[in-house]
This record gives sequence, C-alpha cells and structure tokens, in this order.
Amino acid sequence: MTSSRPLKMLAVAAALAAAGAAIALKANGARAPAPAPVAQPALTVSTVRPQTTVLPSRISANGSIAAWQEASIGSEANGLRLASVLVNVGDVVQRGQVLARFAPETVQANLAQLNAALAEAEASAAEATANAERARSLTQSGALSEQQINQYLTAEQTAKARTLAQRAAVQAQALRLSQTAVLAPDDGVISARAATQGAVVPVGQELFRLIRGSRLEWRAEVTPEEAVQLRPGMAVQVRDAAGSVVAGQVRMIAPTVDPRTRSALVYVDLPHSNGFRAGMFASGEFALGQVQALTVAESALALRDGFSYVFRVKADGRVEQVKVRIGQRHANRVEVLDGITGQTELVASGAGFLNDGDIVKLGAAPSASLATAR
Repeated sequence: MTSSRPLKMLAVAAALAAAGAAIALKANGARAPAPAPVAQPALTVSTVRPQTTVLPSRISANGSIAAWQEASIGSEANGLRLASVLVNVGDVVQRGQVLARFAPETVQANLAQLNAALAEAEASAAEATANAERARSLTQSGALSEQQINQYLTAEQTAKARTLAQRAAVQAQALRLSQTAVLAPDDGVISARAATQGAVVPVGQELFRLIRGSRLEWRAEVTPEEAVQLRPGMAVQVRDAAGSVVAGQVRMIAPTVDPRTRSALVYVDLPHSNGFRAGMFASGEFALGQVQALTVAESALALRDGFSYVFRVKADGRVEQVKVRIGQRHANRVEVLDGITGQTELVASGAGFLNDGDIVKLGAAPSASLATAR
C-alpha cells in the first residue's frame, strides 16, 4: 500500500501536466495571426503611352486695343467765340469736313479794313511809280537834280514795299478767316470732344481728337524671349471680351523693353470690326508654324490643387501619381512639357478617380475603366 501511493501521485501530476499543455495549446491557437486580406483593385483601367503629335506653334499674349494714330484738332484762331459745333464723339468724318465754326464777324471786319488800306497803298505806289518814271526820263535833260531824282526813285521803292506789307496783312487776315472753320485733317472717327458752343477759346486749345482712318491696333505684351520669335507680317488671332475672333497682322515689334514690367510691346494691325473699342482688353495668339510635341489625351490628366498629374502604371499593378507641366491644348490632346517620356505607361482614362499607390486592374478598353468608376 505504501508503494502504490507514489504511483497515484505520479499519475495525478501527469494528468495535470497534460491538462496544462492542452490549455496552452488552445491559448496559442487563439492568438495565431489571421490570414491577410487580398487587396482589391480600385479601378479597371487601360494603359496608353504618350504620342508625338504635330501641333500648331503659338504664343499667347494679352494687351490693350488702342488707336493706331490719334490726331489732336485744336483752335488756330485766337480769342474767337465758337458759334457752332457740328460733330460729336463717335461720328465718322471725312478729310476736310467742317467740325465746328467760330464767329467770323470780327475777322471779316478786320479783313475789310485791311483791304481798304491795301487799295490806298496800291494807289500811292502807282503815283510813286509814275513820278519815278518821269524823273528817269529827265535824267539827261538836267531839269532835275540828281538828289531830286533819287528822292523820286526812293519814294517808288518805299511805296512798293508798303504795298507788299499791306498785301501780306490781308493774306494773314484771310487765313485767319479761313481758320474760323475747324476742318478734319483726315478721315476717321471722333474719339473725344472738348469744344463747347459759345466758348471763347485761346489759340492751340484742343477741341477734338480723331482716330485716323478709324484704324485700331492691338498692343500685345510679350516676354523678351517671345519677342525675338516674332516678325512683322505674322498672322495673329485676336479675341475680344465678347469672344469674337478677328485676324490681325504684326506691324512692328517695339525696339525696347519696359524696365518695370520686363515686357515688350508688339503692335498688331486690326481690320475694321465693331467688336473692338480703343482702351478695351483683348487676348490673342501669334501663329509661329508647327512643332512636334509629346501629348496625352485630356482624359489621362487629373487636376489637383492647381497642378496637373498623370498616373504611371508600375509592374506590381499599383499606380504612381506623377506631376507634369502642360503646354497648349489642341483638339482632345494636351502637350506635356516635362515629367514623363514617350515610353511611360499611363492610365488612359479615369485618372480623377485614382490616388497615389492604388492597385488597378488592366482592362481592354478605356470604356471599361469608366464603367468600373461608375
């Protein structure tokens, strides 16, 4: 009996050890890591590579519409009253057309007085000439002294000089009378009017401003680097604020650059158009020709935070967001200036639904990606 007691104790210990091992195994099994979930594709996409496309080469610019040349029409007559003003701002006028008239009564009275003085001077000159002729005929007879003959000859020259002076005064007054009519110096349109009926204006005061030939030009601001690419005669498409487009032509490029803005002016002749007014803002494009450029479809671009991005498809099925710098747009293609190469595999469409690092599934057509995105 004494020998069986140790055996029972050993059996109990073995049972306890077995139970502890079972509990430990159960606990360890509860803490075993669960299998990782399989990542699901965010989108089904098709890939495409950038293409080399022939694009029209253009330079875009902004600027103002201005008069090609503006004539200042002022008063030439001093101290006269404006009797009538015949045109207003916006009127189209012809060269030589009367724009305003000054009251001519004072000038006419002065002219009549000068004409009378001229007639008197001419009569005196005729008498002096007759006396001089008689003195010359008596030179050899000795009836008159040499001193008397010289007096008659001098009187003749003096009378002729007075006649010329009086005739010049008459011409000046006649010119002043003609200046009582203010005439248009050229064809064009009245752009400003300062003339007021009844006002007495000094000589030289501006009465009207005239856009010569009704001709306008676009003064585009470009960078010095862009200016060297432009030439007189180049075609330009100019767009006004209403969106209408007219064809212009480069007349000249300014020889200097504004030291404040670091921009150069390009003067573009514009055809007659009701869509432009002097002083208005306009944008346009200079046509330089054609250039080969790396382009992608618009659907491959995503705009975020003011920047453009494309998504490159990596070998492991994930996409990488790549920032690109874009240039001009033509049809449904966009020029890419840097950021990718022609061998880069890009998501063809649906880029706006992707984030950097997303897993994608490659499909057969771009339409499949759009359907998945919906």
